[in-house]
Amino acid sequence: MNEFLQLIQNRRSCRNFKPDMIPEEMIQQIAEAGTYAPTGMNRQSPIIIAVKNKTLRDKLSVMNAKIMGKENFDPFYHAPVIFIVLADKTVPTYLYDGSLVMQNLMLAAESLSLGSIWIHRAKEEFSSPEGKEILQTLGISGDYEGIGHCAVGYRAEEPAPPSPRKENYLYFA
Repeated sequence: MNEFLQLIQNRRSCRNFKPDMIPEEMIQQIAEAGTYAPTGMNRQSPIIIAVKNKTLRDKLSVMNAKIMGKENFDPFYHAPVIFIVLADKTVPTYLYDGSLVMQNLMLAAESLSLGSIWIHRAKEEFSSPEGKEILQTLGISGDYEGIGHCAVGYRAEEPAPPSPRKENYLYFA
């Protein structure tokens, strides 16, 4: 089996990160990988925000936990870097486009021996007044919907082996 297929099979969601910041070069590589995700008619509807600033990261964590109905919980599992993917709702394929960006971010992180996890509730976060204010502060305008957060960092423990694939997952015709 080739390296890429192995990478796909070995990637697991990480729910226990070390607090150590990852090097800027790795952050750049992961972000760039996201920009190469396929998009409908190459419209490139998504945008990526790489959050390295701890104050903003922690603010997003509190917002996300509040949407979950939890307090004193970090939905990002202490990952030091959060990539936020939003996509332009005026593009018919925005949800698919943003989802493919998320996949590229997670696979790029895995290729660099980093852990990652897709955290939901970006839609709710960035449709709120507080979320819209964050986007405005960053100079981002447009009709964007939050697709997801990709939390990235060094794993605090080794991932579990892959679960067996379910029966009837594949059909060949």
